[in-house]
Amino acid sequence: MSENKKPDKAQQFIRYVLDNCLRDKGFAARLRRADNPATEYQSWELLATFNIPIEFDHPRLPYLLVAAAVARAKADQNGSCSLGAAIAACYEEGANSDQAKARLRRLLACDDTAEVCRILRGVLSLIQSKTRQTLDYERLLKQLLQFGRDNQRVKAQWAQEFYHRPVEEEQV
Repeated sequence: MSENKKPDKAQQFIRYVLDNCLRDKGFAARLRRADNPATEYQSWELLATFNIPIEFDHPRLPYLLVAAAVARAKADQNGSCSLGAAIAACYEEGANSDQAKARLRRLLACDDTAEVCRILRGVLSLIQSKTRQTLDYERLLKQLLQFGRDNQRVKAQWAQEFYHRPVEEEQV
């Protein structure tokens, strides 16, 4: 990112969450429950701060899911590990693990944003418990926001990350 380029909304959101989770334990505690449908309302103030409409699943659910993951990870900065690579890293055999492949296939079978966010709750908990790598939360948030518009492309990115074949930014 060049010095004079303004960070996009997803970058600003992740930076804000990271900074405030480190400084404010109450804020972090509320966010850890943000991906739970029964308690997500406790984090709506954060969404309102960023002008994210709370009445629609998309984009509300992706922002809440990623904010909860950041708060649970107790990360001090955004990581560099992609979702697909993190899933593979949870298993000793990596991308050759049948369990890892099953997790990926379940994620790839999702049809809408609400479903993918629901399935990702468990996947993100697994990643946090099984690997020391910090996720690239900005990338994940952007992928989830894109999922509603172009879910096939996002699914392809996750699969390629899993099998360690990077996605070309500009596809022909």
